[in-house]
Amino acid sequence: MSEVTTVHLLRHGEVHNPDGILYGRLPGFRLSTAGEGMARRAAAWFSGHDVVHLVCSPLERTRQTLQPLADATGLEVHVDERIIEAGNAFEGMAVAGGAGVFRAPRNWWKLRNPFAPSWGEPYVEIAARMLAAVEAARDAARGHEAVLVSHQLPIWTTRLHLEGRRYLHDPRRRECALASVTSITYDGDRLRGVSYAEPAGATDPDAVPGA
Repeated sequence: MSEVTTVHLLRHGEVHNPDGILYGRLPGFRLSTAGEGMARRAAAWFSGHDVVHLVCSPLERTRQTLQPLADATGLEVHVDERIIEAGNAFEGMAVAGGAGVFRAPRNWWKLRNPFAPSWGEPYVEIAARMLAAVEAARDAARGHEAVLVSHQLPIWTTRLHLEGRRYLHDPRRRECALASVTSITYDGDRLRGVSYAEPAGATDPDAVPGA
């Protein structure tokens, strides 16, 4: 008889970012007050789930998002570098409202190949590192559930890969809201399916992509 294991990919909550920059892997970006509320709602959503393993990326906002669930379960939080935000050449630049990177001709060369993408970490590399982390969490939580707090693009890229879809996509159409849960279920090592939930509700489509 195979064991059913579920690995939940939880996106972090809203970040305090009044200047609308693409903060990526930059330090010092914490959850906003609204984001802290999202983290609490996500923790409440997992009430009754058989969660035995918790993981977050090295970035502060993911640890903050996971903390209410860690407090509720008493579980240790593990840090995995493989689920960090995607690398991006525009990190630290303004992207909201069409400002900054998209108006400057010097940046257009970086936008030449959306299939890769040419402006950041290749999708294939994001998928590879994320899948390795997901499988490690599956092994650590055999027969139970694990929660990994990561970031929008890594989570969405993982889902595209598992569902056999192409990586090229419109960032505005990612089904990966703030504090959303993308759940990957396995029978033993075999993928059973992927499901999605929004414990904190939908995210404004005008929110900064990849935040």
